[in-house]
Amino acid sequence: MEYDAILIEPVLSEKSNIMREIGQYIFKVDARATKPMIMEAVAKTFNVHPVSCKVINVTSKPKRLRGRPGRTPEWKKAIVRLQKGETIRVFEGA
Repeated sequence: MEYDAILIEPVLSEKSNIMREIGQYIFKVDARATKPMIMEAVAKTFNVHPVSCKVINVTSKPKRLRGRPGRTPEWKKAIVRLQKGETIRVFEGA
């Protein structure tokens, strides 16, 4: 699996902004990706050294659209912790 296919997009929210200050970055990742694959993709893509990775499967929730019942899509979230002092410059606005 290619590195750009593993990391789909960063998760940008208030909580992820707070976690970024302590060196943890949140990504939406491919459902088939494993922890070592995610850590290697972050290392190769952003030239940083990940220390650990937590993976969470986000389940779907029931929703309604125009009165019809439906569900939100399921997705996989990865929280990657970097070595102390390292940052991903793309997130910092530089």
